[in-house]
This record gives sequence, structure tokens and C-alpha cells, in this order.
Amino acid sequence: MTRLYEPLATDAEREPVNGSPPTPRTDADLLDAYSEAVVSVVETVGPSVVSIRTNTRAGRRGGAGAGSGVIIAADGYVLTNSHVVHGATDLEVSLTDGRRFSAAPTGDDPGTDLALIRVDAGALPAAHFGQSSRLRVGQLVIAIGNPFGFESTVSAGVVSALGRSLRSTTGRLIDNIIQTDVALNPGNSGGPLVDSRGRVVGINSAVFAMAQGISFAIPIDTATWVIPQLLARGRVSRAYLGFGGQSRPLDRRLARAIGMPNTRAIEIVSVEPDAPAARAGLQVGDLVVGIGDRPVETVDDVHRLLVAWPIGQPLALTIVRGVERRNVSVTPIETP
Repeated sequence: MTRLYEPLATDAEREPVNGSPPTPRTDADLLDAYSEAVVSVVETVGPSVVSIRTNTRAGRRGGAGAGSGVIIAADGYVLTNSHVVHGATDLEVSLTDGRRFSAAPTGDDPGTDLALIRVDAGALPAAHFGQSSRLRVGQLVIAIGNPFGFESTVSAGVVSALGRSLRSTTGRLIDNIIQTDVALNPGNSGGPLVDSRGRVVGINSAVFAMAQGISFAIPIDTATWVIPQLLARGRVSRAYLGFGGQSRPLDRRLARAIGMPNTRAIEIVSVEPDAPAARAGLQVGDLVVGIGDRPVETVDDVHRLLVAWPIGQPLALTIVRGVERRNVSVTPIETP
């Protein structure tokens, strides 16, 4: 009897090795390969993952806390989340080999939820960075951390989505967030998200509390931009204009009249005295509709553009005052 359909052969089935018949891969073989990948990553990166214990002295908000981190330099620099160490007065780092060190803060950026601390030690096992921009949805990723104080805990999953946005404690949006289905719990924060080749591609930061299998990591590409600034000055410099605003609908007829594609605008609700916005003549009630050659509709749009804008370099704002379109030059300063 002739079969209408023939199953497609795998490459291994098509090409014999050394003249011997090919052996098709079974489900067990695939599971073994998956397990070997995870085990290899844990053996490679595990020694670089640390447990961080924090304490805040009496008189300051906070208390005892715990999180994770990853050693990024052999001379003792550890990358973690800002929310793990922010405001802490005492830091202790524990390595997988049982050694413990006091640590000191190097730099902190709540705007991206990243921080650097350092221990006074040398020849430490440092992890290697990958590129989060090369991740693909469905790709295997592994998280290593210390959930609920259970040290060196491993969980694996896949990249569920890319390009998410997550709001930091400062109110700024962190862009290009990695969403995974990796199981994370309190204490995983600050630990590495690693690809199948043992390269750090993210720093685990948050979970969606009302769901299962929705967790988020700060992309390592963001960290590679933040780390040099934390090393140089302990913080990230951002351009500052000095006005408060809120997004509101923009009348279509007004948008057409001023030649802008916006459906919304940013209404200025406050102007800081002697700030760049005040010196440029911006007023409460003005509508900001563009920065440079880009339309803007939300405060988050402004923050995204200011992140890369050089401090002290004049910035062109397009505003609407009444029904009149105006161009205003504002020179940002560093965020106080």
C-alpha cells in the first residue's frame, strides 16, 4: 500500500556518520540536551551570583532586607537592583563558597532600578554579559538567585515578550523590559537572567503579583549604559527642564491649524522657579506638542527624549499658547 505522506527526515537521519546508520533523536534526548544546557549555565554562572543582606539603622525608613546580585568584575563589583540596596546603611554579601564580605555602595540609579556595590576582595568569579537586543521570544533563559533566603536557587523558562515598559520607583518608565515565564519570588531581585550560553542578558527585577509566570528583567544593554556612570559619579546624569505636566487630549482642529499630528499634548501644570523652563518663558497652561523634530504626547515621551540629550545643549520645544504655535529654546541642566 502506497502512503500518501512521508514524514520529513531530520538532518541527523539524512546524513549517516562514519558510514553507520543515523539514530533519530528521541524526546528523552531532547530533554537531556535541555537539562545539560541548564546545568552548564548554572555551573558557569552560579559562582558569580551572590546573596545580599541589607539593614537600615534606626531613625531611617526600611529595615532588614535581602536580595541577589551578580559579580561583574573580579575586583569586587556587584550589580543588583536599586530597590534591593537603596537607602541601606549596612550591606553583607555572601558567595556560594561560603565567604561573606561587608559591602559598600558604589552607585545607585532608581530610574533604571540598577545599583552597584563593592566588596573588598579580589580574584572573584565574574559573569560575562550578553546582548539583550539579540534575544528572541521563546528563547531559553535561566534565573539564579536567593528567593526567600533559599540560596543558589535556579529556575528556567523562556522569553515571553520583549519591549515591555516598567515604571520605576521614581515614576520614570524603564523601556525594553524583558518579560519571561521564569518563576521569581522575593529575594530573586538583583540576580542575573542568563541565556543558554551562560551570558547575563538581564537583571531580574519584578513579578506581576496577580498572575503566575509573568516576571520582568532589566535588559543588560541598559546596564551597560548605566554602569560606567555609576562608576564615574555614583549616579546617572539626566537632563532636567523643570516643569510638571499632564497628558490631555488635543483638539483636532487645533492640531490641524498648527500643523502637528498629535492627538494629545502635555499641559504644563507647574514650573519650578529659576529652572530652565522658567528661564525660557514657559508658563502654566502652555501645551507642549513637540521636542526637536518629534511630536510628544505624554510626560514619558519627554523623559525618553531627555535620557539621551546632552546637558547644557539647547533643546527646541514646540508649544501651543492659546491657539498660537510657538518655538521655544530650553537649555537643560542636570537633574537636581
